[in-house]
Amino acid sequence: MNIHNILIAGEYQKEFETYFPNMDQKEFRFLPVEAITEHDLDWADAYVGFKPCVNFQIPKIKWVHSFNAGVNNFLEIEGWNENQTLLTRTICSFGERISEYCLSYLLTNLQYHGQFQQQQQQKKWCQRTPKLLKDVTIVIFGTGAIGQEVAKTFTYFGSTVIGVSESGKQKEYFHKVVPISSVSSIIEKANWIISTLPLTHHTKQLFNEKLFSQTKSVGFINVGRGATVDEKALITALDSGNVHTAILDVVEIEPLPEESTLWLRKDVIITPHISAVTELNEAILCFAQTLQALESNHPVSNSVDFDKGY
Repeated sequence: MNIHNILIAGEYQKEFETYFPNMDQKEFRFLPVEAITEHDLDWADAYVGFKPCVNFQIPKIKWVHSFNAGVNNFLEIEGWNENQTLLTRTICSFGERISEYCLSYLLTNLQYHGQFQQQQQQKKWCQRTPKLLKDVTIVIFGTGAIGQEVAKTFTYFGSTVIGVSESGKQKEYFHKVVPISSVSSIIEKANWIISTLPLTHHTKQLFNEKLFSQTKSVGFINVGRGATVDEKALITALDSGNVHTAILDVVEIEPLPEESTLWLRKDVIITPHISAVTELNEAILCFAQTLQALESNHPVSNSVDFDKGY
């Protein structure tokens, strides 16, 4: 692919100079996303940024690179044609960051941090034996790069890790992987469910009343996309005890509206979409590596499958 004119949705000239010391070999145009015009899109071979501009037109661009791991904000625009426009996403330390996020909350729960903190305030000395990760069964929805990294972390500590994916294809670090259609066969065994799922037409509100009704006092962590969860069904599951704790780094509407009942629940922890914040330098490096692969006619591992949505 011949890429010469590169439109960057953001004023990141200094950051790009680190990875493109010979920037004069390409034509770069750095603009705030709200300032991009149709003329800029006509000029560009590639569009790079966190989100599409308001007047974004797919047929005008050969290649679109998202600085995010998720690309649903780009896929919401109609007109994608894999034979006409390549869409790639950023793959960097997201898996590592999300793994540590999930690990921190599981350990907090298994080590009874909340209970011991309360006892300290009450000046009570009541012993309770912490649980071990090796005795925990974790079901991870999504077995891509991020899901595999999360599975790797918990497998290292001896947990039983089961994956759920659309295909059910076996992946490294999972004891086994089942297709979404067979999830009822393993969901009752879960002590914790971790969702790393992207938002697609297959995953929207996948975590619904039917799925939560099959769980038994499970902990639930969502580090994928908020709209994969039916929040009313989650609240019902929390009320019934089918879910004992929900750790939500993503929600359907972000920021979470002030009137949401999720804010004040003691069995819910809300974090503001920080489990895998995109580091700009990592995103630019991923773009540079993808550009090099394209120009060398090498395989591109971070291209988006339009049918799957990731």
